[in-house]
This record gives sequence, C-alpha cells and structure tokens, in this order.
Amino acid sequence: MELDIKYNKLLDYIKSLKSVVVAYSGGVDSTFLLKASKEALGDKVIAVTISSCLNPSREMDDANSFCKNEGIKQVVCEVDPFLVEGFCENPKNRCYICKKNILTHIRHIADKYSMCEVMEGSNLDDMGDYRPGMQAVKELGIKSPLKDMGFSKSEIRELSKKMGLPTWKKPSFACLASRIPYGDRITKEKLERVEKAEDVLFNMGFLQFRVRVHNDIARIEVVPDNLIKVIENRDKIIAEFKKLGFLYITLDIEGYRTGSLNTDI
Repeated sequence: MELDIKYNKLLDYIKSLKSVVVAYSGGVDSTFLLKASKEALGDKVIAVTISSCLNPSREMDDANSFCKNEGIKQVVCEVDPFLVEGFCENPKNRCYICKKNILTHIRHIADKYSMCEVMEGSNLDDMGDYRPGMQAVKELGIKSPLKDMGFSKSEIRELSKKMGLPTWKKPSFACLASRIPYGDRITKEKLERVEKAEDVLFNMGFLQFRVRVHNDIARIEVVPDNLIKVIENRDKIIAEFKKLGFLYITLDIEGYRTGSLNTDI
C-alpha cells in the first residue's frame, strides 16, 4: 500500500511537468520511469535513446522493442564519444564528460520538440557509489524523480513486476567504458572486445556480470552463485576470449559488484 502511494505521488509529479523527454536506455530504471510517464502524460512523452559504441546492440534492441510495443514516440540519437574532448584519455571524471555530452544532445532534442522537461532514471541506490555523471545532470537541470522521491532499486523492480514490465528482473547495466580502468586510454577496439566478451557470457546464460579489461587481461566478475558455472565452462570461455585477443583470462573470486574500478577514488 505504501509503495502504491509512492507511485501515485510520482505520477502526480510527472503530470505537473506537462510534457517530458525521458533519457531511455532500455534498462530497469528508465523503463519504469518511461512507463510511468506514459501513464501520467499519454502522448506528451518522448523517449530519447542514445546509440553509441558504449552500449551493446542488444540494449538498443530492447529499448526499440519496448517503445514500439507501448506506442511511445522514440527518437534515436547517434552519439560518438570519441569526438568529445577528454573522453579517450579516460580520466576519473570520464562519466561526467560523457554524460554532459549525452544530456546536452537530449536537451537539444527536447527543445526541438518543445518539450518542457528532461528526466533520467537514477534511483536512490545510485547515490552509494562514485558517480561524477550526476554533476552533469545537476548542471543541465535534468530531473531525477526516482532518486528525489526516494525510490530504491528493489522498489522499482517490485513495481515493475506488478506493472508487467519485461525489465523487472533484468540485470543492471553500465556503459562499456566502465570496464576499462581510469587512465587506460579508451579505444573503439577495446570497447568492441568488451562487448564481444560479454556477449560470450550472455549467450552462455550468465545474466549479472562484467568483463573488466586490464590491457591483455580479462577479469570476469559474476555473482557468487555463478562462480562454479564459470569453472564448468572454463575451456569454452578461454577459447572464445583468446579469439578476441586476450592473453590471460581471470575469474575475480570477489564476484560481481558495481563500481569495482572505483576502489581507489
């Protein structure tokens, strides 16, 4: 009951914005926010999905399918992060540099379509990690209603399940650049290698995982329950990863965790 009240307050808030653009990735949070926006404002909602080398193609497919099935207007915006000054050097504020570029593009689209506000899907749990991108959200005046109204990830999943959203149990995702340690130069080749390596694990049935890249070393993070599964599929994983050019393939026994490359910040 309390969660239903919270959701209704979210709807009331979105209605007060008159018309919105939702930064839509196809993930758990942005799908929930987009669905709520559609319920609150009907056709006065546009989903803007960024297409770039930082996002796996399967994520784009999910986003496109959801908008089509829900009858939501979607604008796909092509963004090349390699054209953004400072991105390739991969500094510790890389997320800020990238996020500001992306949100600036989305803000321009909102202006083009005369939409009143832009929203993004950060939630309360996102405040527990190093996220310099949130500074860009603040600077550009982007709304973060899920965070501001105190929605946790578990609450979003619970409501998503109740609403019949296909993303309610979808694993969390972050951009592919987050697999490369700060200070290591980002290249298209590295990003492609990460995506292909993670596709290997995804196609083997792994759901929540990361492949962190340390030069020629691939460090696999999976949830603890899947550690044995990696060992059981050891030979296939090694063979496929070596085809991608990795010389060493390691399994991180600490397991999957968000922001594992932020430990020294």
